[in-house]
Amino acid sequence: MNVWQKFKGWIAKKMNFTVETSPAMKEESFLEWLGVKRKNKDVMAEVTYFTCLKMMSETLAKIPWKYYQKTDKGIIEPELSDVAKLLKNRPNPFMTPTAFWNAVEMNRNHFGNAYVYVRSKFKRKKYGGEYKVMDLWIMPSNCVQIVVDDEGYFGGRGKIWYVYNDKYSGQQYVFGTDEVLHFKTSHSLDGITGLPVQAILKTTVEGAAASQDYLNSLYESGLTGKATLNKDLKEKLVQAFEEFGSGAKNAGKIIPVPLGMKLTPLDIKLSDSQFIELKKYSALQIAAAFGIKPNQINDYTKSSYSNSEMQQLSFLTDTMLFVLKQYEEEVNYKLLTDEEAFSEGKYYKLNEKVLLRTDSKTQMEIFATGVQNGIQKVNECRRKLDLMDAEGGDQLIVNGNYIPITEVGKQYEKAGNAQQQSVLPIQLETDQKTQKDPEEGDRADTTGTEPDEKESQEGGENDEE
Repeated sequence: MNVWQKFKGWIAKKMNFTVETSPAMKEESFLEWLGVKRKNKDVMAEVTYFTCLKMMSETLAKIPWKYYQKTDKGIIEPELSDVAKLLKNRPNPFMTPTAFWNAVEMNRNHFGNAYVYVRSKFKRKKYGGEYKVMDLWIMPSNCVQIVVDDEGYFGGRGKIWYVYNDKYSGQQYVFGTDEVLHFKTSHSLDGITGLPVQAILKTTVEGAAASQDYLNSLYESGLTGKATLNKDLKEKLVQAFEEFGSGAKNAGKIIPVPLGMKLTPLDIKLSDSQFIELKKYSALQIAAAFGIKPNQINDYTKSSYSNSEMQQLSFLTDTMLFVLKQYEEEVNYKLLTDEEAFSEGKYYKLNEKVLLRTDSKTQMEIFATGVQNGIQKVNECRRKLDLMDAEGGDQLIVNGNYIPITEVGKQYEKAGNAQQQSVLPIQLETDQKTQKDPEEGDRADTTGTEPDEKESQEGGENDEE
């Protein structure tokens, strides 16, 4: 609305007049006012494109953020910081984390780039101070422009600035790179800005939208084509058109069909033009550009139940891991201080395990295996099942037959040593029996010779007699 229109509106309000204005030329209603109906060119109306955006944004939105810290004893979950509370509970007063990250990912895929303004406030201390993150706000990607300050107009030559034009207030804001979280698609040629899929596959997306428009127009015409006339009646048709259709007096009147005409409807079959096959092929092309698997766009022609499960795993490893890694790198770099990141070893991580949730039976088998092998504690598994901690459940449990790998083979050495120790006492007893004390041996020798001497003396006396 220009100044003149505002002035007329003010005069009409003061004088209680009713002023009828025509619609703006850029609005769709202006074309309808002129009798022109334009086809819908919004790519969001294409069902495959919209499904891919929905799948990517909802997948990221349902993954929670986790706050970890590396210590000498392993990785722990420290007390939540102010930023961790924002990521976990509420990024800003108007959005939940699910709605917030869903909108961020939608902007990233649709426009190629997503921007989040980090509003912080400086808190003074006795010596110096620090910036505290207050909240996070989404800046619509179509309202943000990236500016490279190659001349140093903003105080830093070669730096990147983000210019945001608020469409509600009309004000313009300039933010530095430290104040904006910038997430981009993998389709980037300069590493700074991302290219949207709709721009790369413009002809394919427009072709898919045109096929839907063709199908809609075919439904409107009752699934019948245009009609043709016999050659003999062409002249009569021309005369009838000249009589009832020419001149200003016939403007807006109905043109009657002359008698004797024979209308032959065209028999149009979608199967003859392979309409379904071409439409399905276009859908697969758009999905492949996003990294979406066929079963995720309801194409199960070459899928089974087990194959669909593998496609879900492939979607995580081939498509989402790149996205998750990019989010983690940007958040850790701009929302953590150097002391938190390097000195304390703290970091943020998206818990992708929520995408691999299985049925209850398989989940219990996994927990049982982890507990029995000493990988997880009982209470850790109970918390994942939303159960209360059990007494004595904070200890690792292993099978009593298990031994450390460094102790393998030592049981045989212990058995050999025990056998040797059991043999040594017997050998010592025999040695003690065979070996005599020297004093006892001497006494035994002297006492042993006396009978012999007596016998020899007695023998000598007898001989003398």
